[in-house]
Amino acid sequence: MAEINSKDVMALRNKTGLPMMACKAALAEAGGDPEKAEEILRKQLKGKMEGRTDRAAGEGRVGIFVNDDHTAAAIVEVRAESDFTAKNEQFVNMVNKVAKLAVEANAGAVAETPAIKSAVDEVRISTGENCSFARGHKLLGEAGKTQFGAYVHHDGKTGALVQAEGSISQETIRQVCMHIVAAVPRPQGVSANDVPAAVVEKERKFRIEQAMESGKPKEIAEKMVEGGMRKFFEEIALMEQPFIMDPTKKVKDLVGPKANIIAFFRWQVGESN
Repeated sequence: MAEINSKDVMALRNKTGLPMMACKAALAEAGGDPEKAEEILRKQLKGKMEGRTDRAAGEGRVGIFVNDDHTAAAIVEVRAESDFTAKNEQFVNMVNKVAKLAVEANAGAVAETPAIKSAVDEVRISTGENCSFARGHKLLGEAGKTQFGAYVHHDGKTGALVQAEGSISQETIRQVCMHIVAAVPRPQGVSANDVPAAVVEKERKFRIEQAMESGKPKEIAEKMVEGGMRKFFEEIALMEQPFIMDPTKKVKDLVGPKANIIAFFRWQVGESN
C-alpha cells in the first residue's frame, strides 16, 4: 500500500475543496496517484465537487507586462513561502520587474534568465525566504494589429493575459480578462475547437461511464452523451460562456463581430504548469 503523506492530501484538498479524510481515502485507493484520486472522488460524487477546483495552493504572485506598442506581453509567476512576503511591496515590485524581463525573452515558455534570477535573489536574501521563479510565458503581437489586455486580482494570486485582434477597446479586453479570472468553471479554450483533446476525452469517457451505469448499451449511452458534451463546451469555451458581469450576454457578444480573441492565459499561484 502506497504511503500517503499530508502534503499530497492537502494538495488534493485544495484542488477539490473536499474533506481531508475523503481526499486521504481516495489517494489510498489510487495508490497515491493524485489524478486517479481526483477521478475516484468525482465518480463517488457523480461529478459534483463541493468546492471550486481552481483554488490557489501556495503563496506568491502573478505578474503581467505589456510593452507600449503591444508587440509583446508576458505573464509570470513567482512563489514565496509566506503570504506576508508575497504581499510585501518589495516582492510585488520584483514580480513586476520579472514580468518586464520576461518580455525580453524568446516567445513561448520563459526560462529563468540570469537577470530574472538576480531580481528574485535580491528579495530572497532580504526576506530570508525561499522565493523562486515558477514559470513564465511570452506572447508576440504585431504593431497596429494586436492588442493585449491584462488583469491581476487584488490579492495578486490570479491573473489573466489576453491577446486580441480587430476593433476592440482596451476596456473590453480588460473585462474579458476579469471574466477569465472569475468564471466558474474556468475557460479551457477560446472556442470549443481550442479545448485540449485530453480534457475533452476525459469528460467524454466520464459521461459515457455514467450513462452506461444506468444500464444503457454503449451505443445508446454515446448518443445520450452528445447532448451533454455540447453543454460541456458551452460551459468551458470562453466565447460561449455567459459574461460574468452580465449573464444575459455571452463573452462573444461582448467582444463583438469585428474582433477576435487569439489567445489567453489564466494563471493562479500554486497550480501545476
